[in-house]
Amino acid sequence: MNHGDTESTEKGIPIELNELVTRVIGAAIEVHRVLGPGYLESVYEEALEVELQAAAIPSERQKPVSVSYKGYEVGQGRLDFLVGAKLVLELKAVEKLGPIHRAQMISYLKATGCRLGLVINFNDKTLRDGIMRVVL
Repeated sequence: MNHGDTESTEKGIPIELNELVTRVIGAAIEVHRVLGPGYLESVYEEALEVELQAAAIPSERQKPVSVSYKGYEVGQGRLDFLVGAKLVLELKAVEKLGPIHRAQMISYLKATGCRLGLVINFNDKTLRDGIMRVVL
């Protein structure tokens, strides 16, 4: 059965969301190509916002999200980016991504109701080695 652009891929992720991921990764690669590793996360965040806008990719930077516990709001977090209202993007400038970064993304996905997130580490020599895809 063909569902066109809404056909599912990995774990039921729609094709259009995977296409958005491809565009976002392309923007991040461009930032990394120009700046390289070694800057603070905030520099990459600023540069990626410029690149996302240039590529006409809708995004919200430093998007507040409520943290709920048993129906009560118990705190608030901030996403580096919410892209297209369906992709959580967390930027890092660390030596190596680890399990804590995956756990953080899972928490963000639960808080937003999104199913897919990317953790991108700009401190890797090759950006593709610094991308962690998390599906909830």
